[in-house]
Amino acid sequence: MSVPQHVAIIMDGNGRWAQQRGKGRVAGHKAGVETVRSTVTTARELGIKALTLFAFSSENWKRPEEEVGVLMDLFMFVLTREVKRLHKNNIRFQLVGDKQRFSEKLQEKINEAEQLTRNNDAMVLSIAANYGGRWDIAKACQKIAQKAVNGEVEPADINEHMLDNYIQLSQLPELDLLIRTGGDYRISNFLLWQAAYAEFFFTEKLWPEFDADAFKEALQAFTHRERRFGQTGEQVRGI
Repeated sequence: MSVPQHVAIIMDGNGRWAQQRGKGRVAGHKAGVETVRSTVTTARELGIKALTLFAFSSENWKRPEEEVGVLMDLFMFVLTREVKRLHKNNIRFQLVGDKQRFSEKLQEKINEAEQLTRNNDAMVLSIAANYGGRWDIAKACQKIAQKAVNGEVEPADINEHMLDNYIQLSQLPELDLLIRTGGDYRISNFLLWQAAYAEFFFTEKLWPEFDADAFKEALQAFTHRERRFGQTGEQVRGI
């Protein structure tokens, strides 16, 4: 199977999975951690070079305070427990998003994980937390605007290529496949710029149900897509 180089996943459905089983939403988030581990392992084994997971959006702060607190504690726990596993498997970890709203302790833990794994090159695992696609584009524009104010760039020179250099994940392969679990058919402000030519795969499976076989099914579907990038099908097939 020819796998995509860069896969992103919106991990949706933890709360509903728990509620269907008469449990609190927190149980769903804990079950979702096991799916993250399985997905990372499968991606590494199949030779995917970059895996980006949407863990916590900038809009998720609106959720009940107790749930947000549990998510932050769970994030800290997972970072503490899993980073050595990532390092052992030559996986580089990075956080994508605005770290400033996290506690100082969590920011320190994120920085430690990034530093420990910074030279690993088998795969890049990006966790999008306190991330939003509109925020990403706005931050890139701010950086370019500051360069214009400093006289380092002329407005007429600003183009897509320049903006792309300031967008999150610009150092990774182009996004090939975006998966969303949980049955919703939207991308919820995730990787708006990066997903311009990505293939989408939506599944009814809730995130804790998205096992290795389900992941491989999504990857298999990708191999049957004809990616034209503005060309005709005949051009792509060399007819």
